Parts: sequence; structure tokens; C-alpha cells
Amino acid sequence: MNPLERVNSRLQGLPVDRPPNFDIFMAYAAHHIRQPLRRYYLDHRVLAEANLAMAQDFEIDILQAISDPYREAEAFGLEVEFPEDGLPVSKRPLLQSPQDITRLVKPDPAGGARMQDRLEAIRLMRERSGEALPVMGWVEGALAEAADLRGSSALLVDIIDRPEWLLELLEICAQVEIEFAKVQVQAGAHLIGLGDAIASQISPAMYRKYALPYEQRIFAAVHEMGALARLHICGNTSRIVADMVRSGADIIDLDWMVDMQAAGETYGAQVSLCGNMNPVAVMLQGTPAQAYEATVACLNSGGPRSISGAGCEIPDGTPAENLHAQTRALRDYGLA
Repeated sequence: MNPLERVNSRLQGLPVDRPPNFDIFMAYAAHHIRQPLRRYYLDHRVLAEANLAMAQDFEIDILQAISDPYREAEAFGLEVEFPEDGLPVSKRPLLQSPQDITRLVKPDPAGGARMQDRLEAIRLMRERSGEALPVMGWVEGALAEAADLRGSSALLVDIIDRPEWLLELLEICAQVEIEFAKVQVQAGAHLIGLGDAIASQISPAMYRKYALPYEQRIFAAVHEMGALARLHICGNTSRIVADMVRSGADIIDLDWMVDMQAAGETYGAQVSLCGNMNPVAVMLQGTPAQAYEATVACLNSGGPRSISGAGCEIPDGTPAENLHAQTRALRDYGLA
């Protein structure tokens, strides 16, 4: 059973040789092939090579075009710095004042720069893997994109002080993300991931007004294109898991703070839950035995469609032995 067959079967609750591994890798992947982060962010060939190496060396069941949250924002005009081997930095929000929204020009997702670079990464990974490995594209949720353009602190104030203005901004962002998702599917992505990290910082009522409707629209467009959808919200989303299920995502990532047992018992038959080992305490700082045990515990809790993965990105510097322990746990689980 190849990874694509494994994933498709698991999503349907059908028997598999082992559960899929959907760990998210970014900095770890770049350094695994001894490349600086700047090249991972700016050169699609490096991103593709890193993901192919992770799939081969750690039996990861997905190739991922995820790198950082700034591709769309940069295309809008946000200034982003790329240190040689550090995380990208935005020092000044593009929307300094609400009036700046009038100067926003929606970017063409296929019009060059790093949005185009992501498309090239998808094409290259699809070319190299054929139909053996699913390829995942990536977009920001409308609320997350608005936070990238406005700054997170200012955006949280906007929710209270200027909600109608925020809805106008979210509409602009949603349109761009829908188009970006579509061209990624056209480029060969089997699946589109959506990151909406700021959604864990607001109330459930705010999530239902300012995040969920746009996630639903983006995922509906993804499904219309014939692709799958994955929702990733970092942090403690315990209060909005039910709403996340309503997003229409086929796969929902749960961070380590969420009770996987409770989520699995309630929603495990409806959707594929992915997670949710602690990426720091277990994967980075733990022992191989702890990584093995946590992998099995999450699968036992998540239901028959659950997918293995840490609650968020695998930290740079995670011992390879812990990743191999996760792989052994998945193999053994498949044989049980």
C-alpha cells in the first residue's frame, strides 16, 4: 500500500497497513538536507527536495508545500526579511491604519514571486512522486491572512472597535485564498491545508463570525476542484472543536492541549482527526519510548479514521530516534 492509497483508505475508515504519518516539517526538513532556511523559503527546488527526503527517510505520508505564513501577505505588498538561516520577519504591518485598506491590490496567485514559487514546488513534488504520495498545498485562513497584513494585536482590537471594517478585509483575503487554493490544485495538489492560528486566540462566538464562514468557503472551493481539505489551528482549540468539524475539512489537526480522547469519541467517525503528541515535551525533549507510547495513545483515542502527527510543527533539533520511534509505533499498530 503506497502513501496515497493509505491516506485515501484511512479517510474512509477502511483497513490500512498502518495509519498515515502527517507530521508537519519546515525548519527540520530544511536542515535535514543541510540547507539554510532562506533557501527553503525562496527556492521551490529546496522545499521539494527536503520534503521528498523526509518522506524517504522517515516514512512521512505526505509532501507539503508549507513553509511560512507570509507568501500571500508578501504578494499583497508586505515587506518580509529572510535571514540566511532564521525565520522570516515582518517588522511593519502593511495595514498601518484602517484607511490603508483602500490601497490593497489583490495579487495574482500565479503572477510570480513566492505564491508562484509554491505552485512550482507542488508541480515538482507531483512530478517526482507521481501517484505514490499525496501532495499538500497550503493557504492562510482569511482571519490569519488579515492578521499577517494588519498585525495580530491590532486585528484583535479591530474585532471590537471596527467589526464591519474587518469583515471587508476578510472578504478580500478570502477571495485571494480561494483563488490560491484553486491554482494549487490545478498545479497538482491532492490536498489543501489551511492555517488559521489566530483563531485559537478568540472566543468561540468570534470564531464563528470571523473565521469559520471563510474556512467553509475556502474548503467548498477546494472540494469543488476535487481535492481534500485539512484544517490546522495551533493552540488550545478545545472550545471550538465542534465548529472546526463544521468547517468541511476532511482532516482536522488538534494541538496537544486538546483532549484527543473526547474529540475522538465525539467526532472520530465523522472526520479524520490528526495529532496530537506534544511536539516539544514528547518529540523534541522526550525519549524514543515516550514518542512510541504517545503515538499509540493518540491513535487509540482518535478513532478509526485518525492520522498520526504531532500537535504542531516538529521542532528543529528533534532527535531522529524519536521520529523513527513514531514510525515503529505506526507499523506495529498496523500489525495489531
